[in-house]
This record gives sequence, structure tokens and C-alpha cells, in this order.
Amino acid sequence: MAQFVYTMHRVGKVVPPKRHILKNISLSFFPGAKIGVLGLNGAGKSTLLRIMAGLDKDIEGEARPQPGIKIGYLPQEPQLNPEHTVRESIEEAVSEVVNALKRLDEVYALYADPDADFDKLAAEQGRLEEIIQAHDGHNLNVQLERAADALRLPDWDAKVEKLSGGERRRVGAVPSVAGKAGHAAARRTHQPPRCRICCVAGTFPARLRRHRRGDYPRPLLPR
Repeated sequence: MAQFVYTMHRVGKVVPPKRHILKNISLSFFPGAKIGVLGLNGAGKSTLLRIMAGLDKDIEGEARPQPGIKIGYLPQEPQLNPEHTVRESIEEAVSEVVNALKRLDEVYALYADPDADFDKLAAEQGRLEEIIQAHDGHNLNVQLERAADALRLPDWDAKVEKLSGGERRRVGAVPSVAGKAGHAAARRTHQPPRCRICCVAGTFPARLRRHRRGDYPRPLLPR
């Protein structure tokens, strides 16, 4: 039997004045599961996802992913700069990895200097490689291209301020769904209108990867 990728044991959340939003919640998730949580406003759907994403740690009980599992969290309304383009918004979201890749190239070049502090360079190289490896950064372009194509993003040069609410949410989703296998994503949506749905998704479903008719996305980041 497959190992659970995430487990919650007797999780509770209490807010003043002693109001239980969640109480004795025990859940386990199989790899690749797509799970919807339905509930009225105030039932604790958002709280549940924030706990799973590690954003809310002031809880009772235990909630944890298995070692090696990454959690991606997509808020209901992604915070995007309206003056940015689609490309700039995505590049900003993955800037930690992009900057680590650029700096690693610089570190490699510094090894050619005979007067360099090699111990210091080696330590920095190790830190950078940890960041890159944790996000599968060497395959970042491929991941982003696949996710962008699957989500059918608007043109890369389109301004965020011109996008619809749904298009903005798809742009905000790209970094979360671009992860490698072993990545879980938590997402909130608006539908149906009387109760929001919280989706906990595993590996991004291949059936959603529909290519446009001959229109393949350009690399988002310089190679």
C-alpha cells in the first residue's frame, strides 16, 4: 500500500474567545489524490489549508507531510503586481531559485581566481545547491513551460491589470503546479457560490496538459 504523503492527527484550532474552528481532525492523503472539501463560510476550510501549508502552526495535535514532500499554497486571490506582465509575475514568484542559479554560475567562475577563499566559496555553493535541488531548479524552465501550457495562460506579455480574475488565478497557480512529483498543492476556489471548495491536489494531472494548436510557450526564463 502506498505511503501517505500527508497526515493530520487530532488537529484542532481554537480562536478567542475559546471558539473551536477545527476539533479532533484526523486525515491522511495518498499520493496523487485530488480531494475537495465543501463547507459553509466559517466552517474552517481556509484554516485547514493554511495548517496543511504550514502557514498556521498555532494548533492542537499534529499535522505534517512525509519527508521530501513539498507543500504549495495558492491563495484565493493571488497578490500580483498589476503593472507586471504575465512573464514578470511568474519570474518574480520563482525569484529565489532564479537568483540561486545565477549566483551559482558566479561562484563557479570565482573558482578560477587563485586568490579566492575556496572554503567560503564551497560553503556558499553548498547553500545554493540546496535551494536549487529543493525546487528541482535545473529543470525550472521545463516545469514552468508545462504548467503554463496546461493552465492555458494568457500571452506572456499581457499586463496583469488587463487580466480577468480567473486568468490572474491561473498565473498565480503556475509556480505551485510546476513542482516535480512529490509536490502537494492546496488551493481555494470560488465555486459553488454558496460554499467555497478547497482542493488538495497531488501531481499535476497529465490529462490537463493540452497543447495549443502549434502554439508552444516560449521559455519563461533565460537558459
